Amino acid sequence: MVDLNDAEINALAKVAAPPCTGNGTVYEWSGPEDAPVVVLIHGLGLNRHTWQWHEAALSARYRVLNYDLFGHGESAPPPAPPTLALFSTQLCDLLDALNIERCTMVGFSLGGMINRRFALDHGDRLNALAILNSPHERSPKAQKEVEDRAAQTAQGGPAATLDATIERWFTPEFRTARPEIMALIRGWVMANDPVIYTQCRQVLARGVVELIRPAPPIVHPTLVMTAEDDSGSTPAMAHAIASEMPDAQTIIVPKLQHMALVEAPSQFTEPLLRFCDEKLSR
Repeated sequence: MVDLNDAEINALAKVAAPPCTGNGTVYEWSGPEDAPVVVLIHGLGLNRHTWQWHEAALSARYRVLNYDLFGHGESAPPPAPPTLALFSTQLCDLLDALNIERCTMVGFSLGGMINRRFALDHGDRLNALAILNSPHERSPKAQKEVEDRAAQTAQGGPAATLDATIERWFTPEFRTARPEIMALIRGWVMANDPVIYTQCRQVLARGVVELIRPAPPIVHPTLVMTAEDDSGSTPAMAHAIASEMPDAQTIIVPKLQHMALVEAPSQFTEPLLRFCDEKLSR
């Protein structure tokens, strides 16, 4: 056994730690340095490792930038109460820090709201975007249910609604067959600070209002995907998002639920690659 002094231990920690921008955003790069950049944006309560089932295939062709949202994973807490505009600014600052002029953005759930907000705020920085399992305009009843869940979270933290959340995210068969993935996802969600998680959940609940029928519309090439049985980001919502964009296509993955991109990764990776190959051909 070799004993390390404090300086050596600190040096090893720095080597192992992922890079971080000045505002506390932790990120990772993969893929060819000269390829078009694709940015991955995870969902509420998750982290950049959500994309572990997709990143290898994407980075075989593209320069992939994967990062943690403020208050998630290893990134710093948000510097102000979370909003879509704050997360859009975080992403713009990350691109600036890495000297990325333009990119394609792939956002899941809350991430699909953030990349839409980014398209409205910084459209000149985008080549194309993919919106996966992301909510849109809700009925009054559905809106109340989402706001009620956010209120429950405020009272009891991530654990208050986690069992019901897992049931909405994965099919019963997958939950039974893959307990290790259930444990992994639960661990990610439970690692969140309860106050920040609640604030971000309120963004998910209320932020869709600023994305409905934007004027001017988002004109970038867009892929909109969701799963047939996703109760929070329904096929009707996916079609509505696409209908408000002049250059959008919609794909509905059959039978699965909200976390279909984890349950059946290839059903998302393959359409994403086709979309990127078509829109970003060099």
